[in-house]
Amino acid sequence: MAMTVHVDIVSAEEQIFSGLAEFVALPGEAGELGILPGHMPLMTRIKPGAVRVKRPDQAEEELIFVAGGILEVQPGLVTVLADTAIRGKDLDEAKALEAKRIAEEALKNQSTEIDYAKAQAELAEAIAQIAAIQKLRKRGH
Repeated sequence: MAMTVHVDIVSAEEQIFSGLAEFVALPGEAGELGILPGHMPLMTRIKPGAVRVKRPDQAEEELIFVAGGILEVQPGLVTVLADTAIRGKDLDEAKALEAKRIAEEALKNQSTEIDYAKAQAELAEAIAQIAAIQKLRKRGH
């Protein structure tokens, strides 16, 4: 049996994933992070993007889109506290493309510094969602 670590992925609305995993990969603040069983303790912010979870009982990785939050790694436990988390199968490409279009439009027409920062964050989230959808499509889902 492969070595595993318990993984919890939680959003403000619900628990998205809880179970054992052989590894977890996600977009950390300083770049892509790969977490294997026995990883040293770590806490970092996460960026919008796809969390990939390899379960020991499945050939395919499970994909979960997250938009910001915190990653905590402890011995035997990986916790992702996400601002937003959506199961890969529940992502809506048309909605993500529309959000991207609206954010790009807001960037062109920003009236204040706050509007600009919000539009940038919304654009980054929409682009990350579209990238997650494209990863799923490549895998044949």
